[in-house]
Amino acid sequence: MVNQARGSIFRRTDGKYFIYLPKAFVEDTAFPFTIRKPAAKVKISFKLGDKKLVIEKDRKN
Repeated sequence: MVNQARGSIFRRTDGKYFIYLPKAFVEDTAFPFTIRKPAAKVKISFKLGDKKLVIEKDRKN
């Protein structure tokens, strides 16, 4: 089971930011998201002063 991995956040030349997650991490059977389309809608948040980024399924979609 791959429940921890190292990824990266990078900025493209057009100014957009992307989060990279390793393939083995995302394709593990325990991964909490099912991605059937080229993209999955997510909600991203953080608390001020906390060094964590929270990514959740977007319940509106």
